[in-house]
Amino acid sequence: MADEPARPDPDALLALAQQEGRGRLKVFLGAAPGVGKTWEMLAEASRRHAGGADVLIGIVETHGRAETQAAIGTLPVLPRARIDYRGQVIEEFDLDGALARRPLILLLDELAHSNAPGSRHPKRWQDVEELRTAGIEVWTAMNVQHLESLSEAVARITGVRVAETVPDRVLAEADAIELIDIPPAELIERMRQGKVYRPDQAERALRGFFREGNLAALREMALRRTAERVDADVTGYMRANAIAGPWPAGDRVMALVGADAAAELVVREARRIADALKAPLVALHVEQPSAPVGADPRDALQLAERLGAATETVVAADLPDAILREARARNVTHLVIGRGRPPLWRRLSGRTLSGALLRRATDFTLHLVPEPTGTARPAPSEARGLPTWLGWVATPALVASATAVCLALDNVVPDDALGMIYLVPIVAAAVGFGALQGGLAALLAFLAWNFLFLPPRYTLAIAGAQDVVGVVVFALVALLLTGTTGGLGRQVRRTRARMLGLRRLVEFSRRLGAPGDAGDIVFAIAEESARISGGAACVLLPLPPAPGETAPEPILRAAIPIDAEPDAGAMAAARWAMAHGRVAGRGTDTLPASPWQFRPMRTARGVAGLVGLRLPAGGTLDGETDRALAGLLDQAAIALERAELTEERARGEARNETEALRSALLSSLGHDLRTPLTSIRGAIGTLRAGGLSEATRDDLLATAEEETARLSRWIANILDIVRIENRQVQPRRETVDLTEAAESAAARASGTVSLDIAGAQSAPRLDPVLLDQVLANLLDNALKFSAPSGRVTLRVQRAGAEVALAVEDDGPGIPPSDLHRIFDPFFRASRTDRVAAGSGLGLAISRGLVQAMGGRIAAESPITPDGRGTRMTVRFPAT
Repeated sequence: MADEPARPDPDALLALAQQEGRGRLKVFLGAAPGVGKTWEMLAEASRRHAGGADVLIGIVETHGRAETQAAIGTLPVLPRARIDYRGQVIEEFDLDGALARRPLILLLDELAHSNAPGSRHPKRWQDVEELRTAGIEVWTAMNVQHLESLSEAVARITGVRVAETVPDRVLAEADAIELIDIPPAELIERMRQGKVYRPDQAERALRGFFREGNLAALREMALRRTAERVDADVTGYMRANAIAGPWPAGDRVMALVGADAAAELVVREARRIADALKAPLVALHVEQPSAPVGADPRDALQLAERLGAATETVVAADLPDAILREARARNVTHLVIGRGRPPLWRRLSGRTLSGALLRRATDFTLHLVPEPTGTARPAPSEARGLPTWLGWVATPALVASATAVCLALDNVVPDDALGMIYLVPIVAAAVGFGALQGGLAALLAFLAWNFLFLPPRYTLAIAGAQDVVGVVVFALVALLLTGTTGGLGRQVRRTRARMLGLRRLVEFSRRLGAPGDAGDIVFAIAEESARISGGAACVLLPLPPAPGETAPEPILRAAIPIDAEPDAGAMAAARWAMAHGRVAGRGTDTLPASPWQFRPMRTARGVAGLVGLRLPAGGTLDGETDRALAGLLDQAAIALERAELTEERARGEARNETEALRSALLSSLGHDLRTPLTSIRGAIGTLRAGGLSEATRDDLLATAEEETARLSRWIANILDIVRIENRQVQPRRETVDLTEAAESAAARASGTVSLDIAGAQSAPRLDPVLLDQVLANLLDNALKFSAPSGRVTLRVQRAGAEVALAVEDDGPGIPPSDLHRIFDPFFRASRTDRVAAGSGLGLAISRGLVQAMGGRIAAESPITPDGRGTRMTVRFPAT
C-alpha cells in the first residue's frame, strides 16, 4: 500500500467542482462593532473601482459615522427598494435590482440583518446565496457574535443575547475571510471619542457590552474562528493536490479510541491537550475484523462528541497503517493513545501499538496516556452484579463436590479418568465467576486429584512417568479451559444481553407497527423507555415556533408514571436538546444539574421529539441499557416520522376531498341556480312584452312560480346540509304512527306510489317533521329514476327490534362502484346514459336526518333478477 501513488481526495475535488459557476463570497469579519469592517471593505472596493472593476454598493450602513460616509466616495450605489409595512415605508436592499444590474462585485453590509416583512427572503444572508447562485461576487461584513454556534457562548460572556444570527455554513462556504482586528483598548478609546456611537450611547455601551473583558473574549473568538478557517483551507488544498501530511501549519490533535477501559481517559486527555494548543480535536476508532471482543467504544465516542470533537470510525486489518493514513489525511500533528496492557509476548517482541507508532510515526508527536493509578478493574462477578466473595467461596465448594463424586467412584473408575471429573468445576468456575476463579479451581483440583487419587496416595509426589504426563496434560487442559471458557462465558452473557435487547426492539417495533395514531405511538415510546431505563420517562414533541421565533417549543405528550412531569429547570435542558439535536441534562455537559436527561429522536427531517429520563444524582446508564435505548430512539423516530407522513397524507386527502366538494358545489350552483333563474327571467321578459292571451299569461306565471319553488327547495337543501354537517339538527321526539306517515308522504309525492304497510304496528319515538322530509326525499329520488310507467313502492315492516321503511323502484339501478358514495353530498350516480336533474343533496340530507334520529340508512342495487331496481332502507329502534 505504501507504493501506491497518492491521489487527490474525491470529496475535495467535488467541493472545488461545486464552486464552479458560483459567485465568490468575501467576508470582512470583526470581533465587535466599530473595529472598521465596513470602512476596510469600502477602502478595498474603492481601490478595485479605481482599477476599472465594476463595483456596486448594494447597501452600506454608516450609522452616522463620518469616516464610513467619507469612504463611500465615488462608488456607485444601488437605489434601495421601498417596502410598505403596517403603514410605514421601509427601505431595504433591492435584490431584483442587483440581479438585473449584475455588477462584478456587490457590497452588502451587515450579513446577519433581518429583512423587512414582504421581502423575498427573511434574512440578508439568503439574499447573498441567491446572488452567488447567479454568479455575482459579494463582499459583506459581520461580527463574530452573529455566528449561530457562538450565540449561546456570547450570551454567557456578555449577558446580551444576539437576536440575528448567521448559520456557520455560510462562513464556512466563503471563499475568503479577512479579519479586521484592533486591540480592545483602542476600540474603547474610539468609543470615547464618539467615532462608533454618539456620546450618550457610547457611555451606556462601555458600561455593558463594550467592557474590556467582553471585547477580549470576542476578539479571541474571532481570531480562533479565522485560524480554523485557514487550517481548513490548508487541509483542503492538501487533499485536492494529493499532498501527504502533516504540514506544520497548525496543530491538530487525534485521540485513538480503543475498545478498552482507558478509552474515555484518552479522550479527556486529548481534549486537555487540544485546549492547551488551541487546536481542533478528532477522535478515531479503528475496528479490526480479527480482533477479540472487547469493550464497546461507543461511550468514549459519545464523550468525544460532547467535548466538541469530530468522531470517525473506520474498518481496517492493519491498525497502525489505518491510524497513520487517517492522521495524514486530516493533517494531524499530535496522536494521543492509551498505554494499555498488551500481552507479555507482544511486549517482549515489540509488537505493541505504541512501539509500531514510535517506529513509523516519525513526523507526529506521540502522547501515551497511562492507566489511572489506584483504579482496579471490576471483577467479572462484580460486572454481573454478584459480590466478589461469592466466587472465592463457591470455587472451593465446587472442587469439594467434585472430590466427593471421585471418592464415590474410587475403585470403580481408573485413577487417571478421575482427573476428567475435576475439569467440571474448573469450567463452572471460569464461566460463572471469571478466569481468576477458574485458575484457583484448577490449582485446587490438581492438588486434590494428586493427593487423594494418584499413587503414591496421600502425598503430593508423582511416582511414574505416565502420571507425570497425565499431570502435565491435565494442567495444560485446565489452563486452556480457564482462559477460553472465561472469555466464552463473557461473550455468551454479552450475546444474551444483546439478544434480549434485540428481542425488546423487535417487540417494540411490532407494537409501533400496530394500528394506532400518534398518541398511541408516543405512549408506547414513554412506556418502553421507562421499562428499559428502570425509572420515570416522558416524551416531548416539538410545537412549531411562533412568529418571530426560530426554535420549536417542546411540549409534554406522554409520561410514565402519569405524574412524571419535568419542572421549569428541566424544560430548559429540553429546549436546548430540541434546538441543537444533542443530549442534554443529567449526566451531560449541558445543564447537568437537571434531574432529567433528554435524548433527541432524530430523523432526516430533523428532531422528531425528545425522550426524557429521570435519573438519580450522578446516575448513568450501563452500556447495554444505553445501546438498547439508542436502538429504541431510532425505531421511535422512524415511527413518529411515519405517523407524521400519514397525517400529512390524510390532510392532503382531506384537502382533495374538500376541493372535490367545492367543485361539485360550484357545478351544482352553476346548473341548479342558472336553470330556474333562466326560466323565471324568460317568463318575466315575455310577460313584460305584453300582447299575450290569458291562458299564455297563466302558463308563464305557473312556470315562474314552479321554478321559484324549485329554487327555494334547492336553497333549503343547502341550508339543511350545512345544519347537518355542523350537528345543529336537534330532533323533537314524539310517538309517530308509521302508517299515517307513510300514507301522507305517498299522497304528496309527484307520482304514483304503492304502499305495503301490513307490518306497521310499531310506533317509535321520532321527529315527525324530519321523518316526513326523509320519506319525501327518498320517494322523490325513486320517482326521478323510474320510467313513466315504472313502479315505486313504500314498505313499512317490523324487523326484530327495529322497524324498517323501504322505498323500492324498478329503475336501471345503481352501479356497484357508486354504492359507497351514493350518500355523499353533491354526488349523483349515472344510472343511464344521462345524469338526472337534481342537486345531489337529497340522499345526503336523508342520511344526516336519519342518523340524527338514531337510525341508519342503506342502499341496495340491483334488487330484481334482471339486474334492475334500487332499494333504500331506513331502520329505527322499534321503541
